[in-house]
Amino acid sequence: MTTAESPRTITDHSKLPPLGHGPFRRRLHSVALIATLGGLLFGYDTGVINGALEPMKEELGLTAFTEGVVTSSLLFAAAFGAMIGGRVADKLGRRQTIIGLAVLFLLGTITCVFSPGFGVMVIGRIILGLAVGGASTVVPVYLAEVAPYEIRGSLAGRNELMIVVGQLAAFVINAIIGNVWGEHEGVWRYMLAIAALPAICLMVGMIRVPESPRWLISQGRRDEAYEVLSTIRSQQRARAEVDMIAEVKELEEKQVHGTWSAIRDSRWVRRIVLVGIGLGVAQQLTGINAIMYYGQSVLKDAGFTSNAALIANIAPGIIAVVGSATALWLMNRINRRTTLIVGYASTTTFHFLIGIASLAIPEGNSIRPYVLLVLIVGFVGSMQTFLNVATWVLLSEIFPLQIRGLAIGISVFCLWMTNAFLGLFFPTIVEAIGITGTFFMFGVIGLFALAFVYTQAPETRGRTLEEVEEDVTTGAIYTHHLRGRIHS
Repeated sequence: MTTAESPRTITDHSKLPPLGHGPFRRRLHSVALIATLGGLLFGYDTGVINGALEPMKEELGLTAFTEGVVTSSLLFAAAFGAMIGGRVADKLGRRQTIIGLAVLFLLGTITCVFSPGFGVMVIGRIILGLAVGGASTVVPVYLAEVAPYEIRGSLAGRNELMIVVGQLAAFVINAIIGNVWGEHEGVWRYMLAIAALPAICLMVGMIRVPESPRWLISQGRRDEAYEVLSTIRSQQRARAEVDMIAEVKELEEKQVHGTWSAIRDSRWVRRIVLVGIGLGVAQQLTGINAIMYYGQSVLKDAGFTSNAALIANIAPGIIAVVGSATALWLMNRINRRTTLIVGYASTTTFHFLIGIASLAIPEGNSIRPYVLLVLIVGFVGSMQTFLNVATWVLLSEIFPLQIRGLAIGISVFCLWMTNAFLGLFFPTIVEAIGITGTFFMFGVIGLFALAFVYTQAPETRGRTLEEVEEDVTTGAIYTHHLRGRIHS
């Protein structure tokens, strides 16, 4: 049977009862807020190194190489944390896994704060990396699985907003501590210690939130799933959603199994995993996290003094939060594919503009640092408004339930490995080819990313996860009609 001839076997989402209003909506938003503390920790722990690295380098006697190791050890560990976190979440549940990640966040923070030297610091960063990688996989999946399809984009996208809020918090706290207590020995330890507070809040908060109803149904615990859904939906809507999820789960069990063999044996599942990998890698090859990790260094190279760069570095953090908040509004109004295409077109344009400006305005010119700062802020704004939220939302939506943790884990593993290698080699690249060459390089890569998204990214907006899932397992999601479909 061809894809076009494959019959639909699930209840159409238009026949679901309206979402409605009531106390369950407030409960849903509070559950999302607690879960996204994982995103806040993700952002803080990846962003704090931006300002902590300079004083840490002096106190611990780091060389250029060990400086790169301290930065990238978290990122390499995050790649494995993403893989492990996805598998554990499929086995033990999303909620239990996030509680375990909160413990890792706290343990890693304590290890780093009391680190006597390079070796222990790397161990602490590895522990944090496992937590960050796990959170980057499990939290978006949890949010997507508890969200109703009508607001899934904006609800799941809140995790990315919290990530950039965490990064901004790190930049602001670094600037305050660095400028007020910058002469104190061990000032970087104060910067790192702040992360213990949201880790404790996440651990305590997740004890009070429910398990993902979709995961419960995947484990055959249908009654428990209904009890959970009835606290975050109206009673009528909860019953209808449970029936729909259970029906698709039964269909999927015949076609997809939660093992590596599902990826090997189904060309459609294999293709969607490759698309997920491509989306994750393309996002990192914009160089966004190189700016977030080494922003102070880039701004110093642009012409700012050390303290001025620390303060100026807050500007990209602010625009990142504004962009992510705007992205949440866009998620329920503009197709995912359209958002990604606009995003890669705009970020690639800014890459070339930064390269041209750094080439055209000579070093020593007083306007050079400010022009480059404005363009970098424009790049970060474009990235956060059109790419980051849309990418993470799409990754949380496109995989079948039975292998969702495994598949997103594979995709995010590749994302983090790309991130890690950029974090490790970015200082070397800038040293070798300068700001000009570096951003021209990112611009050329952006053109390839734009072509990939245009030809491969599926559309998911305005559809239930079960509808997306059926079309993934049959290959219908790749037809021109569904990719170009505009939902009201």
